[in-house]
Amino acid sequence: MSADHIERDQMEYDVLIVGGGPAGLSCAIRLKQLNPDLTVCVLEKAASVGAHALSGLVMEPEPLDKLLPEWRNNQPEICVPATRDEFSLLTRTRSIRFVTPPQMNNHGNFILSLGQLTPYMASQAEALGVDVIAGYAAAKALHDDAGAVCGVQIGDMGLDKDGNPGPNFAPGPEIRARTTVFAEGARGSVTKTLVTRFGLDADSSPQTYGLGFKELWQLPEGRVEPGLIQHTIGWPVDAATYGGSFLYHVNDNRVYVGYVIGLDYKDPRFKPFEAFQQFKNHPSVKKLLSGGELLTYGARTIAAGGYQSLPKVEMPGAMLIGCAAGLVNVPKVKGVHQAVRSGVLAAEHLVETGGSAGFDARFRASPAMAELRKVRNFKPAFKKGRWIGLLNGSLETITGGHTPWTLKNKVDYTQIRRLDEYASPDRGWSAERELKPRDRQAAVYFAGTQHEESQPVHLKVHDTTLCATQCTVEYGNPCQNFCPAGVYEMVDDGAGAKRLQINASNCVHCKACDIKDPYAQITWTTPEGGSGPNYSNL
Repeated sequence: MSADHIERDQMEYDVLIVGGGPAGLSCAIRLKQLNPDLTVCVLEKAASVGAHALSGLVMEPEPLDKLLPEWRNNQPEICVPATRDEFSLLTRTRSIRFVTPPQMNNHGNFILSLGQLTPYMASQAEALGVDVIAGYAAAKALHDDAGAVCGVQIGDMGLDKDGNPGPNFAPGPEIRARTTVFAEGARGSVTKTLVTRFGLDADSSPQTYGLGFKELWQLPEGRVEPGLIQHTIGWPVDAATYGGSFLYHVNDNRVYVGYVIGLDYKDPRFKPFEAFQQFKNHPSVKKLLSGGELLTYGARTIAAGGYQSLPKVEMPGAMLIGCAAGLVNVPKVKGVHQAVRSGVLAAEHLVETGGSAGFDARFRASPAMAELRKVRNFKPAFKKGRWIGLLNGSLETITGGHTPWTLKNKVDYTQIRRLDEYASPDRGWSAERELKPRDRQAAVYFAGTQHEESQPVHLKVHDTTLCATQCTVEYGNPCQNFCPAGVYEMVDDGAGAKRLQINASNCVHCKACDIKDPYAQITWTTPEGGSGPNYSNL
C-alpha cells in the first residue's frame, strides 16, 4: 500500500513543537504560563526526553532563572557551580597555560547534564498541561492548500527493510497545528527541507558545523576539582584545522571529557574520532583519566555559523528556534541559554500575535541576536589558520565586536580536498593508547545505541556506485573517516570490487554524514521513533 493512501489518525493542537530539547520545552512552558488555555504538544523522537540531548554543557543560568525560578531548588543530579577556568595550548608533550579569554569566564555559570535537565523541564511542561510525546519521530512537514506548514506526519512504525508494512505495522498519525515550532537541533531533518522549500537561507551565509564528542568518566578519589573548567587548543590537530577540548569537573569524582572539530577541515584522510582519542592520551589528560572508568560516550554536530549564517526564522505556519536556527555562541562554547531565550521569545510572539509572521524581525532585534553579532567574526577567521584566528579573536574582544566587517562562511563539504591535492601529515594514529574506547565500534556500545535491525536504513545515499568508483579515487571514501560510529564501510562485493555497506544500527544521530560528504549525496532521515543513542547523563 502506498504511504500516500494510508488512512492516518489526526491530532489537533494550537501549537506543535518538534523537538524536546531546551528550546522546544522553554517555548512550551512559556506558552502555557502566558495562556493556559492553549493546547500545546511537544514531539520528541528519542525514547524518552533527554535520551538524545547532548551538549557541553556549561550554562549561563539567567534565561532559565527567568523562565523557571524554582529550578535551582530542583537541580539535576549533575549540577555543579563553576569555580575557576583554565585555558591552555597543547603541544605533543606539553600543556602551556594562557590567560583565559573573557568569553570563557564562567563565573556564575553551572556545569550540567542536558540529558538530566531536559526531563526536569518536560515535567514542568506537563504540569502546566503540555502533551509531551516521546518515542515518535517527525518524518515530514504537512502543508495546507496555500503551502503553509500545518503540522507534521509521524514516521510509520513496523516497516521492513524494504519499506513495506510488516506484521507490526502502525501508520504514523498526523499532528496538525495552527503554528508549528521546529526545535530539532542542529541539522534537523525536517527543518532542512523547510529551509530549502521556503528559501530561508537565501540572504545568509551557509551554515557551518562542528562535530562534538563527549564522555563521562568516573575517576579515583582525589583527582577531580568540582567546578573546574578546562579548555585547550592545539595538539592533536594541526594549525589549519579548527579544534579544541573541554574538561568539566563535576561531582562524585566524575569528569566530562570532550572535543570539538570544525567540519570545514580540508584533509580527506582526517579522522575526528581518532583526534579525540589522541587528546585523551595526551600526558596532561592521561594523567587525569588513567585508572578511571568510561561511563558513557556520545557525538553530535553543532551549528557553528553564528550571526551571518542565521536563516530566516519564520515561514508561513512555522518558526525555527534554538540550534535549528543556529544560535550557538562559539567563543563562549555555549548555546543552551540562547535556546531558552529563543523558545521564550517565540512563545511570547505567538501569544501576542497568534502566528509566525513578524517573528524573524523580532528575533533579530533581540538580545540573543545582539550576542551573536558581537562574536560573528571569531570562527570564520580560523579559516586562515589557528594563529590568525587567535589574533582576530583578540581584535574582536578589544573592539567588542564592532569591527566594520562581517566575514562570510563557506559550505563545509566544499572545503575538503581531493587526495591528490592534500598532503596529509603523519598524525601518529598508529601509536599505542590505553584509554577506552579503542575504536568506534566499542564507542557505540558506550552510546547505548539501539535500532530495530529490520527497519529501513535511515541513511539515504543517492548513488552508491559513485562511492565505489569516483569517490574512492578522488577522496578515498572519507565517510569511513568522519563518521564517529563506523556506519559507513567499503567492503568486498565478492567480485573483486568494493561496495558501500551502511551499518545503520551503529548510528549515534550526529548527522556529520549529512554535512561533510564531498558530493552532498547522503541524507540523514529519522529512523523509527525511539531509536538511537541514550545520552541520559551527557
